[in-house]
Amino acid sequence: MASPEIKSAYFEFITPPDPDTTTFTIKLTEAEQIAHARRILSGKETLATHVSGEIVKTPAPYNPPWKFHLSPKSIHFFEVKAEVCDATIQYVADHLDEVGGHFLPGNHWCPWSSQLVREVQPQTAVGSSS
Repeated sequence: MASPEIKSAYFEFITPPDPDTTTFTIKLTEAEQIAHARRILSGKETLATHVSGEIVKTPAPYNPPWKFHLSPKSIHFFEVKAEVCDATIQYVADHLDEVGGHFLPGNHWCPWSSQLVREVQPQTAVGSSS
């Protein structure tokens, strides 16, 4: 019996105080996480709304122009974190060579200010590193 095909969905988030034009695209592959992200955008989910995951230090075609992305299997949503894994998108980009060492140990990133802003199609997913 063939396993059901997993549908991917793509979402953009921001990390204030970065400018609103600085977006980061994530790819979700788990139905439960996709549904959770859609509940956040609809306003039905108001607690676990921030993005967390493991940084992969390679670009992803759906997340230009960043030189890193989040591993889809590692992404989850949270309300608060006690861990020291907070940083804005631009700060991570500026210090990518330090990720995994003293900065964001284990490549774990949980931007406390992260806010999902929209669901996007992969061919239109556009970030900005201005």
